[in-house]
Amino acid sequence: MSGNHYRILTVLLILGVLACACAPTPVVTPFVPNTPTVTPLATATPVVRSLRVCLGEEPNTLYPYGNLNAAARSVLSAIYDGPMDVVDYTYEPIILEKIPSLEDGDAQVSPVSVTAGTEVIDTTGNVVLLSTGTRVRPSGCRSDDCAIAYDGSNTIQMDQLVVTFTMLEGLMWSDGAPLTASDSIYSFTLASQDATPGSKFLIDRTQIYEAADEQTIQWWGKPGFIDPDYYTNFWMPLPEHAWGEFPAEELLRVDVSTRLPLGWGPYIIDEWEPGQQLHFVKNLNYFRSESSLPRFDELTFLIFPNADAALSALVDGTCDVLDPSTRLDGHVGLLQQMRLDNQADLLTAQTMTIEWLGMGITPASYDDNFDAEEDRPDFFGDKRTRQAIALCLDRQQVVDTVLFGLSVVPDTYLPPDHPLHNANVQTYEYNPASGNEILQDVGWIDKDNNPSTPRQAVGVTNVPADTPLILNYHTTSATQRHQVAEIFTQSLSECGIGLNVVYSPAADFYTQGPTGPLFGRQFDLAEYAIGVNSLEPQCSWFISSQIPTAENRWVGTNVSGYSNLVYDAACAKALQTVSTDPEYAFHQEAQAIFAADLPSIPLYLRLKVAATRPDFCGFTLDPSSSSPLADIETFDYGQSCEP
Repeated sequence: MSGNHYRILTVLLILGVLACACAPTPVVTPFVPNTPTVTPLATATPVVRSLRVCLGEEPNTLYPYGNLNAAARSVLSAIYDGPMDVVDYTYEPIILEKIPSLEDGDAQVSPVSVTAGTEVIDTTGNVVLLSTGTRVRPSGCRSDDCAIAYDGSNTIQMDQLVVTFTMLEGLMWSDGAPLTASDSIYSFTLASQDATPGSKFLIDRTQIYEAADEQTIQWWGKPGFIDPDYYTNFWMPLPEHAWGEFPAEELLRVDVSTRLPLGWGPYIIDEWEPGQQLHFVKNLNYFRSESSLPRFDELTFLIFPNADAALSALVDGTCDVLDPSTRLDGHVGLLQQMRLDNQADLLTAQTMTIEWLGMGITPASYDDNFDAEEDRPDFFGDKRTRQAIALCLDRQQVVDTVLFGLSVVPDTYLPPDHPLHNANVQTYEYNPASGNEILQDVGWIDKDNNPSTPRQAVGVTNVPADTPLILNYHTTSATQRHQVAEIFTQSLSECGIGLNVVYSPAADFYTQGPTGPLFGRQFDLAEYAIGVNSLEPQCSWFISSQIPTAENRWVGTNVSGYSNLVYDAACAKALQTVSTDPEYAFHQEAQAIFAADLPSIPLYLRLKVAATRPDFCGFTLDPSSSSPLADIETFDYGQSCEP
């Protein structure tokens, strides 16, 4: 499913096992292009062009509102096209005439009258019934500085976002039925059902989602909901004429939605052999068919759970493309050599998922107030200690060795190439001399003048005298994280910081608090990954309300327990910012505070890796897109790719 079919605001913590960066080398034989041969006949026989894409796992479902695995998302790119694609951090319309914007007038922020009992969004971002004492932002207000407490009786004005989406004319489902705005309304209704998985965040903040005519849809936000991602609030159409007889809970199980779904994209699924392959044919009703798309008559997704076997299949011509789900991270070095030998082409891109080193600023044991005699020493209360640790982490060596130099070390919660990235924030390149100096100033003393032995506390606030600077480092048992921890153990030792590395199965590491070390906030240091299916900067990962606690059932992304009201305010203002506001200044402010305070240290941007036969074209990996096969309709190989 290419593009942002519906916005998922639920944070995606990466639970999968990372691929080994030193996997066994598969046997490589010379590449033989698998091009159909044409036997001369008295009557010319059309050549059937075939594309074979290899997946690293079998799709768990093809129902768009199911809990899709990576392979399923890739396969859905063949069934649906759009509604929007993401290219270079910009949304592009696919089945829409354009992306709505405030500047063009197809999105508007207008004052609306509200009274007691009206559903509104309060200053904390929650949906509430307006009543006496409710704190809200009146029309034109974008921060708590101008918020008011409702008096319980008067009519007040609040801002409301209204967005108009216009679909292309003449769209059809693959069975020939017309695809209209009502199919998007049906999709919204399905997504709203309790039985349908997925976040209800946007649905809960939607006042109206209605069709104005067969091509036009309007989305109305509830008063007070100023959504920076307003232009994505379009629900991908689903075929009511084929699925309407099934209740939402049955659509999670029946074949018509989970195995053989109707779409409007370049291909139609006609067969699924469990554990083996999924076969598709060209969609003759595809709206881009007049542009000779897709390039192939048939498409087959083959399932290769073993990366070595997938590589061998690429070389012998069984596979034309290895999807990122084949987990090629550990074979990048081999693929680089294969590219030099014209055996394959390697594609890599950074992702929006960041690997983090969380620091236990406020462990859960501090929630009942810090007790110097009972609680863990307050290693991270002084932000200078956190800054010193960042200076003593050789993150660039991790990128250069574990990730073959194909990623970067970020300095905030945004990738450096993101349009809203603040390039002027405080940075922490590897500098153990500076890190040692800061630790000395804080009171972590090298008593034996041996930097390889742990420093000891002398006058460090809330740390008993002579406490050694030895930190428990929790992470999963994935091979890549073993490699990262080994590098950090060495680089931190140069600053007199000792590590006790604790590897756990992913299921145990990510167990809900209070049991799990990550969400239960029971760690000194914790390496984890986090990402989200949105281009909006995620300053909210580190706001106070996101701290996992018993009160919120241990749900939250701020696992370090960081709390800074100034940062919270800057982030809140940023999340109320839309594109007409000047320069997204609050995003810049929030990043600057983050970089100075370092609630968690960004280590590197995770990679996605794919490979193709060497004569392939039309395939790129975009860092900002969550759909690696979004352009599958343009894929090609052979003579068509020659310049």
